[in-house]
Amino acid sequence: MLPKRMNEFLRDLLPDEVWQTRRIEDQGLCYLEFTSQDVELLHRLGIEVDNLGPRLVACMWNEREPQEIGGYLVVDNVAMGLPSMGGIRLSPEVTPAAIHNLARGMTLKNAAADLPYGGGKSGIVASTNLSLADHTAVVRGFAHLIRRYVRLYNPGPDVGTNDQDMKTIAIENGLDAAVSKPVDMGGNRIDQLGAAAGGCVIALDALYREAPRLRVLPQFRNLEIPAWDQVTCIVQGFGAVGAGVARLLLEMRKQKGSAPQIIGISDASGYLFCESGLDVGLLLALRDMNPLVTKPYFLAHPDSPDLGCVLKFSSARDDLLRENAFALIPAAPQANYLDVDEMSKPSMTIDKVGRWSMIVEGANTYSPDPKRKAARRRMERRVYQERGTLIATDFLVNSGGVIFAAHERLIPTPTDLRIPNELLGNRAAVDKWLADHAKEFAELAEKRRVAAEKKRDDVIRKNMVELVDGLTAEEDALPCQVAERISINRIVSRESNRVVREVMIEMATTPLGSTVQDAARVLTEKNTDILSVLAPDGRVVGIVTDWDITQAAARGKIEGIKVDEMMTRQVVSCGPQDSILEAVTMLEQHDISALPVLSAEGQPLGVVSADLLATRTLYRLLLGEQQT
Repeated sequence: MLPKRMNEFLRDLLPDEVWQTRRIEDQGLCYLEFTSQDVELLHRLGIEVDNLGPRLVACMWNEREPQEIGGYLVVDNVAMGLPSMGGIRLSPEVTPAAIHNLARGMTLKNAAADLPYGGGKSGIVASTNLSLADHTAVVRGFAHLIRRYVRLYNPGPDVGTNDQDMKTIAIENGLDAAVSKPVDMGGNRIDQLGAAAGGCVIALDALYREAPRLRVLPQFRNLEIPAWDQVTCIVQGFGAVGAGVARLLLEMRKQKGSAPQIIGISDASGYLFCESGLDVGLLLALRDMNPLVTKPYFLAHPDSPDLGCVLKFSSARDDLLRENAFALIPAAPQANYLDVDEMSKPSMTIDKVGRWSMIVEGANTYSPDPKRKAARRRMERRVYQERGTLIATDFLVNSGGVIFAAHERLIPTPTDLRIPNELLGNRAAVDKWLADHAKEFAELAEKRRVAAEKKRDDVIRKNMVELVDGLTAEEDALPCQVAERISINRIVSRESNRVVREVMIEMATTPLGSTVQDAARVLTEKNTDILSVLAPDGRVVGIVTDWDITQAAARGKIEGIKVDEMMTRQVVSCGPQDSILEAVTMLEQHDISALPVLSAEGQPLGVVSADLLATRTLYRLLLGEQQT
């Protein structure tokens, strides 16, 4: 039986008919699956369908596990390529709508990072206070649930999960079934390497360099830009990203002699602030002992004159946002850190916040929900347009993690290093096999790390330049609008370069001279509505659809009639290297629903259809581009 919280939540939202007709069971693993065609059902789950997706929403649980394992998967959009990528969030508060918000963020983030992968996200409904053994058992059970979608979705770590959890999933499902694995699997462990934090630091550096260009806008006319080592930062949240930012700035100061200063941080227990800067080395040392550092730090420095300023500590963690700094880096797991009023329970309302020149979003803040998007625009009008604070949107900034993770696929695991199938699921056997290949995996991990660091630096700097380009070119534009446009343009650009071969599927065929009944049998067996009629030499000489058969049956008996008598002989087709846009154009111009994909010799290679393009590409967006 699925987890009680999840059970009650879904039972309240979905009609009984769904449970009776849509439930899929496979050896105790249970699924409810929805696509973008299920508009009303997804609306009940708090998910609004739009031109981007979602492609798949799955509610999953294991009725045979004593831990009552369950959760959700959202594959939002795969127009950039397969599989989709995004982390696994573990929390008792996980909902389909929350996972959809995160999955859409991954669609835009992967596109902004120019990665050939779609956007997805998953969530485990479970307590965050489990013992290590129980936590691992829950992750292993969830690995069994998502194995069904291994070609659609590659998970990585998120809030509540880590790199070791990805190792657990890889042990169960294979090396290519998870990303951000430990080094002993050749992985680009994003938390250990500070991949996302590094993206925030790169974005801060790039925006600092681009900031003078903002003075052409009225709200930035008097923008003051301090020397680099006088730039001050406050960091909301001192988890993996926030602490990683602090560590990287400390290393930058040691190596280069100049870096921005951290003057304020917050965690779940409170906030610290000191105008002359915090002792980052001490903060990191304290965090190694306990994830909550603000109070221990304050107790170590009560009214110390060595600090050069008054050290503030408050248990009201969100009050950090009342303090002034050149840059705010939100890195806490709260999407609405700012809002115009208290209705959404933000960290702080705009009328109470300090003065900042820029916000570099290290936390996931994006939501496709129309109400949330409207609230975001209201916030940005006040913060960006009225107060003159540049906002670097999350998916342009914090893509370092997914860039690192993606390199575990961009630089493939050599065949001889793949875990043999017979060892999967056997942790002891897999560990021994990994140990036997430790040198090769370490070399692979280093190769991936070097490539990922260069890609992250190049992409995020490019994103910051394009963000400032868009804002300075259009005075009324908001940062969230420009950021979304950057990602969508990348998706459409890749879409226009994709070719039919990448999305086609196998085409059903029948030989010339076969009967209409034979053709109908093939259509049924292949679960398709179109097939090619082949000459003896393998060339396509005609097309038969289910509509052709229906018409033939309406005219009289079809027994013994050959397909030759009712097939369409003028075959409209495309080649495997034709672009998706060309295929869309042909479907529209000829008012047909499918195109055979033929070789130069006229032999069938596959088929693309309007339905297929709608699920595997941005078909609707491409149509919109044509119509405009």
